[in-house]
Amino acid sequence: MNTEFLDALRELEREKGIAVDVLIDAIEAALLSAYKRNFGSLQNARVHIDRETGDFKVYSQRTVTEEVQDDRLEITLADAQKIDPRFELGDVVENEVTPRNFGRIAAQTAKQVVVQRIREAERNIIYETFSSRESDIITGVVQRIEQKNIYIELGKTEAILTPSEQMPNETYKHGDRIKAYIVEVRKTTKGPQIYVSRTHPGLLKRLFELEVPELEEGIVELKSVAREAGARSKIAVYSKDENVDPVGACVGPKGARVQNIVNELNGEKIDIIKWDPDASKYVASSLSPAKVVAVEIWEDEKVARVVVPDYQLSLAIGKEGQNARLAAKLTGCKIDIKSESQMAALYPEGYGEAYDEESHAHNDLEDSGMSELDLYQAEDF
Repeated sequence: MNTEFLDALRELEREKGIAVDVLIDAIEAALLSAYKRNFGSLQNARVHIDRETGDFKVYSQRTVTEEVQDDRLEITLADAQKIDPRFELGDVVENEVTPRNFGRIAAQTAKQVVVQRIREAERNIIYETFSSRESDIITGVVQRIEQKNIYIELGKTEAILTPSEQMPNETYKHGDRIKAYIVEVRKTTKGPQIYVSRTHPGLLKRLFELEVPELEEGIVELKSVAREAGARSKIAVYSKDENVDPVGACVGPKGARVQNIVNELNGEKIDIIKWDPDASKYVASSLSPAKVVAVEIWEDEKVARVVVPDYQLSLAIGKEGQNARLAAKLTGCKIDIKSESQMAALYPEGYGEAYDEESHAHNDLEDSGMSELDLYQAEDF
């Protein structure tokens, strides 16, 4: 090794960001292992690489003691002072023991260490890049499919879309370009593992932020997301600016913005509702597209009872309970849905009066001013 070797290390430092001193320290440690492995040495030793010339030397190390137990590891004080009178007990005496044919081994070892460190540096760069992007969207190309796992190429690395994170109504094939949500980035011995999802509610949130400038700018706030991937989702949006319609902003001109998201999610239906600080109105909106007559709230228990017209009961509950289930996820309330006739049977004197007697938060929504503008269903377009 020589100055050309050092020049190569400095170039690596510029290109890969790996400090020359770090590389040299690693090479010295590797050369010491190679020396002991190839020359069967049981003695203590040290390898030194000159930072100016690139030359390397191997030194044996013996500790100065009063009585020598192993002459490969120890030296008497008298013998040490023959080398240099300044030696004292406990000092370490070094002698150069560089083998004649060690140069070839040193060159091979240095190359292996440099390659390994470059690989590690690139892995660290990839890890830092993607770990800082957790909860963000990536776009990649399907590279291969192994044991139902989808491997997505992301330039110098790849992401893994496991079966549990794949949408049930989607099929994937080599060369497909898809968007996915970064769930987790792990460090492993084989390099960073990037796990992504197509079913995570965060994917829907980030897609809206990409499509709707008002969300990115903070004019409109996305308050809550409830999603059953591949089937249906609900989002609640809000704007402090009375001049901005949060639902309309998310829908876009002629429904263009939300339709782009529906297309990206292969036809997943999306309900967009206006979030309301009034829990009763918010719960009523969450059951879109069903009409709600009245809402009773137990705020401490996070429970709501909702009354709907008889003909709207099945719509409010939804197929296999999906609409009610999504509304509950969206609002964070357990929702009990009753038809008007069911409530009339429970409260023959009138359920409005029964609410007031029980002193629960109550809203009669027939004249509350709620309109179709507060609700939106993506499938309408």
